[in-house]
Amino acid sequence: MPGTSEHTTRNRRHWDTQAAAAHGPLARAHWSRTTPAWGLWSTPETDLHVLPDDPTGLDVVELGCGTAYISAWLARAGAHPVGLDISAPQLATARAMQTEFDLHFPLVLADAEHPPLADNTFDLAISEYGASLWCDPHHWIPQAARLLRPGGRLVFLRRTPLFALCARPGHPAATTLQRPHATLDRVRNADATEFTLPHGAMLRLLRDTGFDVEDLIELHAPEGHHDYPEVTGEWGHHWPSEEIWKARLRPT
Repeated sequence: MPGTSEHTTRNRRHWDTQAAAAHGPLARAHWSRTTPAWGLWSTPETDLHVLPDDPTGLDVVELGCGTAYISAWLARAGAHPVGLDISAPQLATARAMQTEFDLHFPLVLADAEHPPLADNTFDLAISEYGASLWCDPHHWIPQAARLLRPGGRLVFLRRTPLFALCARPGHPAATTLQRPHATLDRVRNADATEFTLPHGAMLRLLRDTGFDVEDLIELHAPEGHHDYPEVTGEWGHHWPSEEIWKARLRPT
């Protein structure tokens, strides 16, 4: 992969080993969904309206697709997706799901910071906990802009800066701040590196890259939701642990 960075190498190793083993069994459940649902709390698409009303015929690139279930949702709705990911085991699971569900679209082994795809090729670029968390936004967001046609949309789900500020390695998110705001943009954990730009920095980056922000949706856990190792349902009910950004590339 051209220009492979230290954090890309670490994150690929993370997803090729324990992360792929943990997420592989979830692929079938995600592929089986008849309607999309977003993030840890499975917030229904019908409540959020994240995707275009009619994706028929749209060219879509999923950046950091993992097992490519979002691409599968869009393909069923009539779009033409391409899934891109750095992890060969994740893409192997995606191909197994394509065979099982008889739903086929291109899958590309590549880094979202250096996607080997042509300029002005797509109408929608999308990421749910893919490039949006594991890639440097100063690289992958300009690449998304390059891939999109003028007027194309960028949609991505990531952890909130509030969650990242309260996160403790090996523990659920705390109710007090655990990290300084000034160093939030890049967090090096034991075996992976995550990126969470603060809101002001993200707004400036999107604007400077040619995007107009259309919406920022903060997601809360429904009351009584079960816990995850990184965040409890109670925490997610009181404070947003995830957010979805929607932006449109300005016409040239």
